[in-house]
Amino acid sequence: MVVFNTTESNDMIIATDDGPLVYNLGNIAWVLVASGLVFLMIPGVGFFYSGLLRRKNALTVLILTMMVSAVASFEWFFWGFSLSFSETGGRFIGNLDNFGLINVDINESTGGDKLPQLVYCLFQMMFAALTPAIACGAFADRARIGPVLIFFFCWCTIVYNPLAYWTWNSNGWGYRLGGIDFAGGTPVHISAGTAALVISIYLGRRHGYGTEALAYRPHNVPHVILGTTLLWFGWFGFNGGSGIGANLRAAQAIIVTHVAACVGGLTWMLWDYRLEKKWSAVGFCSGAISGLVAITPASGYVGTPSALVFGVLGATACNFATGLKNLLGYDDALDIFAAHAIGGITGNLLTALFADGRVASFDGSDPSDGSGWINHHYIQLGYQLADSASGFGWSFVLSFVLLFLIDHIPFCHFRVDEKDELIGTDIAQVGEEAYAIPHYAHREAHQPVDLEMGERPWEMRHTQDTDGASPEKAQVSA
Repeated sequence: MVVFNTTESNDMIIATDDGPLVYNLGNIAWVLVASGLVFLMIPGVGFFYSGLLRRKNALTVLILTMMVSAVASFEWFFWGFSLSFSETGGRFIGNLDNFGLINVDINESTGGDKLPQLVYCLFQMMFAALTPAIACGAFADRARIGPVLIFFFCWCTIVYNPLAYWTWNSNGWGYRLGGIDFAGGTPVHISAGTAALVISIYLGRRHGYGTEALAYRPHNVPHVILGTTLLWFGWFGFNGGSGIGANLRAAQAIIVTHVAACVGGLTWMLWDYRLEKKWSAVGFCSGAISGLVAITPASGYVGTPSALVFGVLGATACNFATGLKNLLGYDDALDIFAAHAIGGITGNLLTALFADGRVASFDGSDPSDGSGWINHHYIQLGYQLADSASGFGWSFVLSFVLLFLIDHIPFCHFRVDEKDELIGTDIAQVGEEAYAIPHYAHREAHQPVDLEMGERPWEMRHTQDTDGASPEKAQVSA
């Protein structure tokens, strides 16, 4: 039986054999809310990706983000939390002391003494569920769902868990080295973005790459905007909750998050306007997410004016990085590598320049634990470079190894066959569709597909010149 009392100062006191444990109820409440906000980011990713693709694959990527998150959450329960946040372990990975969340309840969390371990576990579970959801978009249009789910269970174990351990666990080598990463620049964004790059390279280009068949526009821009809104809102919990307390540092993290998103959205939109002379909604959304990614590692360490730099440089770096796929010839349909890996690296390096010990002390932390060039702590750039390079290299190599091994297991080949790819993964893999289509379309669903264009007779092709055209003529090809 657990005996606890509350005090007038809103503290909860739990009596244990080793003495009383004192937790602030406000901190617990805020982290629980933040956990819910982070969970909202998962459908946000799904809607963002779904809107950018063709409608014949829209439902697949939307539900795949949820499936992958479920697999990652199970892995977190099974042994992920123990490998990432066990109280003892080496410099590289934890142990299985908390296998199956054994003894994860009222004791102090490994993330600090402000929270019970159970609350901290829940918050970090949302991070673990979100990270592979970001990477899974690289499988869009061309992969079988079963092998993808197997891949991400293994990926969480050998890629995400070690990265989380050495970044956030006080026993980890990155933590002890002196790297600072408030909310996941390396464990979340660099790891997921790099995995997306490897997936794109390993799977190869989609059929029709470089032809009119893939010269399509996003099929549902309102879904892109909806996804961005959910992500933006959820990011307040993602960054604001990472301080593990309801305090001034959490408020600082939230305001720099918002400012960086705003500036990033405007910056990307202006870069696109320079070329297209249009105020692109997709461009604004892409820039906002780039700004959010860039500010993530720095959100609890930098002052509000610095957020302008993160927004401008983060969006600019990600915008230009989208050209890498054309330069290097890989097919990253959703530009995940550009937005997350390049954005995460940019944010990590800028953190070294703008981290301010004064901001880090807003929750009572030692100012020296969050100092950068502003405080004349110039070695911090080296620490951030080491953290970024190790995260990139670890995710790149092990993601490739996992893909190769799983792909060679009988019945676990990743790539769908050409016919299914051209029909669309909604029909071929899910057996359901995102949108109702006319009955004659169902009757013709199994008609021969134009292998060059990937269309059936009833599908309408998109034309680049849609000004003044009717909605039917401007319809994007499924």
